[in-house]
Amino acid sequence: MNKRELVKKLQDIEWLDFEAKEAKSEVPKSSWATVSAFCNTAGGWLVFGVSKKGKDYGIVGVRCPEKIEQDFLTTLRGDKFNKSIKAEPKKYDIEGKSVLAFFIPSMHSRDKPVYFNSLHNTFIRTGSGDQRATREEIDAMYRNSSFDKKDEELTEFTFEDLDKETVQRYRTYLESREPEHRYNSISARQMLELMKVIVNGKVTVGGALVFGTEEVVTSVISDFRVEYLEVNGTSFADAPNRYEYRMPVQKNLFEYYFAISEKLKNHVNIPFRLKGMQRDENQPQIKAIREALVNLLMHTDYYSNAKPRIRVLSDRIEFFNPGSLPKAVKYILKEEFSMPRNNIIAHIFRTIRLSENIGSGFHKMFTGWTSYYSRKPVVEGDFDYYKIMFYLERKGVEKVGEKVGVKVGENEKRILAVIKQNKYITYKDISLITGISGKSVYKNIGKLKSKDLLRRVGSDKTGHWEVIG
Repeated sequence: MNKRELVKKLQDIEWLDFEAKEAKSEVPKSSWATVSAFCNTAGGWLVFGVSKKGKDYGIVGVRCPEKIEQDFLTTLRGDKFNKSIKAEPKKYDIEGKSVLAFFIPSMHSRDKPVYFNSLHNTFIRTGSGDQRATREEIDAMYRNSSFDKKDEELTEFTFEDLDKETVQRYRTYLESREPEHRYNSISARQMLELMKVIVNGKVTVGGALVFGTEEVVTSVISDFRVEYLEVNGTSFADAPNRYEYRMPVQKNLFEYYFAISEKLKNHVNIPFRLKGMQRDENQPQIKAIREALVNLLMHTDYYSNAKPRIRVLSDRIEFFNPGSLPKAVKYILKEEFSMPRNNIIAHIFRTIRLSENIGSGFHKMFTGWTSYYSRKPVVEGDFDYYKIMFYLERKGVEKVGEKVGVKVGENEKRILAVIKQNKYITYKDISLITGISGKSVYKNIGKLKSKDLLRRVGSDKTGHWEVIG
């Protein structure tokens, strides 16, 4: 019997992952490692009464199913494990033999690590089965267990140690985005105290990472860095060089945000559109990628050995976050759930409207990106990281002039877009709005006329433009 045939026999189980044990007359000792592994990762089914040889499974049955079920469940609720575990039992009769199946749930991050007898017996689930967790992996679980508290810890630094230029830049940005915000009428110190950047005179970890000088930030996180790489290929392996560009170290997270967002803007297609009489560069796909950047800064485990990383490849943009999500993405999207790892960092960016104030921002990422690109962002990860990938495959792009089967240049498209907004517009105003020189505007309008895509109705003074097709 292969795995598919076994699963078919146990049809009412929604299989996530499973481990088969013979358990003819007692609970196998190896079960406890599997229980720990399932609890610490994504959960799964532990099946008793099934043997495994290579890729084949055989039904051997459990001799005393009631006793084994009772022994197993009692142990999970007893003192063997550091946490009480509630398993879902099922019993099956297959080929006249008893098979027991227990669903072991993934535990909440605040309850991990789950181990038996001692911390040394902490296991995780990998493709090859149960693996003993490393010290680094256990440390990551403990940091996840205090998910929203780490950046609230106090440092030895005070207001005077913060980077004055960054604080002023933040206040200027806030005033431009939110001129009526109450923080604009108070001092910088008062603002930072209200934002929990400063508590009892001391700067918090989150506040230091956003507003600190380079010396302050590296005192908090010795190897502080947000990696930004541009790779000329779909991976390091197929690129002629490991990377074409690597961003230099910035002094704090606020500086990283603006430096990286400017770089990312060059890799996201922004069709020429008008908002009023100004070019609209704040389109949904740009908002999606900015939300992903802030999401990374808010959710990164800065104490991890891994570094937060953005890679721009030829077919996608990747955001790698050390530290897990608090829930699976499907639940975050369904419930509009928000629980940032770094609450203070989240509040700082949300105050200046660089991130969603309600929910997780994942909806903005997904809907914004797919408004222009053909594939939804892909999220993958484990208990100590997650990665969001934005693929650069474009949807069918509207082609001006397609009706008459002619090619239209980028400047011509921009000029047509402006004229569609205002058929009375002058050459001078077209130049001002599009940024195309007056001479080039005149030349491109001539091309559009010759392609029968544009014509002038009436005189130059009192007439108007008419876009054809």
